[in-house]
Amino acid sequence: MDCSVENLGDVLVAVLTGRLGLADVARLRLRLVKCLAEQPEALLVDLSGCTVAEPLALTVFAAVSSQAVRWPGIPVLLCAAAGRTQALLSRAAFRHIPQFSSVDAARDHAAAYRQTLPRLTEEFLPLSGAARHARNVATDACLRWDLPHLIGPASLIVSELVSNVIDHANTMATLRLSLRPRYLTIAVRDGSLVEPVWPGMQPSTDAKPSFRGRGLLLVETIAHSCGCLPTEGGKVVWASLAA
Repeated sequence: MDCSVENLGDVLVAVLTGRLGLADVARLRLRLVKCLAEQPEALLVDLSGCTVAEPLALTVFAAVSSQAVRWPGIPVLLCAAAGRTQALLSRAAFRHIPQFSSVDAARDHAAAYRQTLPRLTEEFLPLSGAARHARNVATDACLRWDLPHLIGPASLIVSELVSNVIDHANTMATLRLSLRPRYLTIAVRDGSLVEPVWPGMQPSTDAKPSFRGRGLLLVETIAHSCGCLPTEGGKVVWASLAA
């Protein structure tokens, strides 16, 4: 199974070719999750060149779709499934994932139903004043989007996430705030491959966790949901607040 990714403006298209089996699930899930971490307007999965060797492997699409709903709040659209693959995807377990006859039809759907959602993006050097500037960006976003009640929690979350990049990752950081229909989402991307250890999780024995403890406990307590996704050359730590 091969998965190549094409960038078509605001959307990403993952083109699958070959036979999909259980041995491919972990690698394919990681590839699609990295697509989500790029925060496109939609993720399209082209199945026209894919055949299903083991039906249970299709659960990878349900898992990725579920993650997309939690964050970054974008649609995952399955395209061009035919024959046995289409029949398998018609089962109840996959009916919540939109399916289209072609990539073009899926792109038209994404364009027609996509809302123009506001977002703010800011780059930070790993310097001591970055967390303070991140709080100002969060405050500006909340005031601009008429969410004054979220100034406090949003400022605390961005401060913790940016501070931990400075203290542990020591790389450039990208902060993005996006307003979805139900949630304000906050994401900080850095250049470290080491993922954070959330409260209650045990750190890996072969890698020092990038950060853990009180800061993540505060984020986990305040946020509606939160997590971490790998990217090409780093990771994104994200959190959402009910708007």
